[in-house]
Amino acid sequence: MPSPPGRPRQDALYEDAIATFGAALTRLVRGYEDDAERRRDLLQEIHVALWRSFERFAGQCSMRTWVYRVAHNRAISLSVRTRGQRARLLALDEVMPVAAAVDLDRALDEQRALDHIHALIRALNPIDREVILLHLEELDAASIADVTGLSPANVATKVHRIKRLLVQQGTR
Repeated sequence: MPSPPGRPRQDALYEDAIATFGAALTRLVRGYEDDAERRRDLLQEIHVALWRSFERFAGQCSMRTWVYRVAHNRAISLSVRTRGQRARLLALDEVMPVAAAVDLDRALDEQRALDHIHALIRALNPIDREVILLHLEELDAASIADVTGLSPANVATKVHRIKRLLVQQGTR
């Protein structure tokens, strides 16, 4: 049976995207899920959503923006749906008191500190989490704004506040 028209293009776009951004997607899911099995499930969901999305990809934005937009939208929708059963999401302003309770002075190695930073990131509300994860993937404010729908100035402000929070909590 012949492939449907457009399917080879869709497959090629997906393969190119995974070759270029596969490692970044793996890092991204760690920012959304702390459980290894849930991370694998989320990564699989992102791969499926990404492949399906290339059916309608028309080049209206960069491949990088498209991949991150699809990945974050899928991660946020799954995270919000499942997190309600596990824990309440926090606004950026709410993280300060929660994070202050954790004593990083007792951290014995870099991995423990890194795990704590990831936990802080996972505790952020979806938009703040999305902004900092994209920033950590070295996207500039304009690209992050493209993915999130925020203004570049708002992105820059959020990045600054989140970085300050993470530095404060990382030195305790």
